Amino acid sequence: MGSDLIDGQALLTGWAGPGLAVDAEGRVTAANPAGAQLLMRDDGWLDLLSRWVADGGVLQPGTHSSPLPDQEVVEWTPLALPPDGAGGARYLLLGRMATLERRLRQALTESRQRYKDLVEISSDFAWETGPDGRFAFVSPAGAIGYRPDDLVGLHPNDFLLPEFDDGLSPFEARDAIERVEVWLRAADGRPACLISSALPLTGPEGQWVGARGACRDITDARLRAMELAQVRLRERYLGYIVSSTRDDVDPARTLEIAAGVAVNATGAAGSALRARAEGADSYVPVGVAESIPAELEATLAELPHRAAESEGPVTVTAAGYDVLAARTLFRHEVNGAVLVWRPTPDNAPGGGSSEGSPSGGEGGGWSADDLSMARTIADHVGAAIAQARYQERLKTLSERDGLTGLYNRRTVMELLGQRLGAKTGGASALLYFDLDNFKAVNDLRGHTAGDDVLRAVGDLLRRMARPGDLAGRLGGDEFVLWIDRVDEAQALSVADRLLREAAEFLRPLSAAPEKPLGVSVGVAVHLGGGGEPVQSLVDRGDQGMYAAKRLGKGHRCLSPAYSDDTGKEGPGEPGEKDK
Repeated sequence: MGSDLIDGQALLTGWAGPGLAVDAEGRVTAANPAGAQLLMRDDGWLDLLSRWVADGGVLQPGTHSSPLPDQEVVEWTPLALPPDGAGGARYLLLGRMATLERRLRQALTESRQRYKDLVEISSDFAWETGPDGRFAFVSPAGAIGYRPDDLVGLHPNDFLLPEFDDGLSPFEARDAIERVEVWLRAADGRPACLISSALPLTGPEGQWVGARGACRDITDARLRAMELAQVRLRERYLGYIVSSTRDDVDPARTLEIAAGVAVNATGAAGSALRARAEGADSYVPVGVAESIPAELEATLAELPHRAAESEGPVTVTAAGYDVLAARTLFRHEVNGAVLVWRPTPDNAPGGGSSEGSPSGGEGGGWSADDLSMARTIADHVGAAIAQARYQERLKTLSERDGLTGLYNRRTVMELLGQRLGAKTGGASALLYFDLDNFKAVNDLRGHTAGDDVLRAVGDLLRRMARPGDLAGRLGGDEFVLWIDRVDEAQALSVADRLLREAAEFLRPLSAAPEKPLGVSVGVAVHLGGGGEPVQSLVDRGDQGMYAAKRLGKGHRCLSPAYSDDTGKEGPGEPGEKDK
């Protein structure tokens, strides 16, 4: 308060607000109309004001507030008046109704607190970036394990995970952005998913000067959603295998589906299924045609043996590929393996340097979910391999002669029908033969020895047959060998070879030296495209065989050519030959 004295009466009269003249004890000595009106509603404010004056408050800088009912407030500013006649101090108190201002200030304070509370409730942290794109403000709680000081001054791109960067960063918002997901690297190194809304900040001339927004950490919810989606995807994949195993008659279809699921579920580039060979410690392809990189063939041949010894999947990195193998089981026994592979990151198209293991080491390119999926698929494939094997055995039993392993009569007739129906232009031939002196073996040495002879004939025909040829047993000691794409001279040459090798191969199994085992062969040449029925071809071969019998045992004879008038009966009757 200044020391200059003023004209108190004039100022009191001209003051628009309440005005009071008081003495040094705080007693009111004069009042203007507004002040007089205020005195009429004294609710204790005057005692407080008088005490403030008496205590010397008027001598200190500042104002004094008098609260009134209904949340009204008067602010008093003191001024010194000339001393009274006795030399006592006098003061002029000029009042100003500050109710509205106080209310506005209080509302602003409450609004700011409300805004702060809402931000903290609705988000984990608020932030602001400046013109350089760097964090200029981060709310006091910090974010994803960082303190505010750890972030302010740094660029958000330093924390963005590139594999999740879709180019829409809220921290560089040029337009309003609502609920955008952004993945950052948390302080502990783990990925953190934030959902953020942001607004751009503009300067006086409308230029972009930063962005402001709020984020909520939804990592746990997002990871749970991803895990749930993965579980549902796994259930769908495995459902394909289970339904195929249940519904498809052909187990090859189940294995084909399993191979496709193994590729899709693990993000592999290729897959292969291996079945353990029965009675041997080796693994053979099963189910589907495979397209295996040549450089991986050796690894894929060896890996099922390693997988068979491991309860969990086995992984290696070899020849620029990450390879995974999981054994398959049926009734607690290993019966195969599931194999998948994909290029290592540095070997993939557009790949950069890889932090994986060197070639030939343990493969680190598979996630825990990949390993789990491979193992689950393998659990189902084991049953499919067993089913495929069972179907193969049933097919073999229906197609093959149980004693010799050659095609049986029904299968021979079906396959010959397919060959004749193809109507190829080249000639082929059917060698029809039976055994000489076979009856003596059964009579003198028993049927067990006879069975040994028949099995030996099966071995002989398998050795002589080329790819595309057909070897079969029609019944008893009668056999056929279909030789594909040979002319008459070549067919007779093969028949001569059969005579020689049969005599050499079967003679040790003869009943006696005077009754040596051998064969008599009829050669029926088929010129192709003639429309000859299968039975006619077989009958011609039978006729040629009987003709060879009449020439003496151990001979071959060319059958008559096919014509529509070719008879059904051969030149001899079955009773004529000595078995």
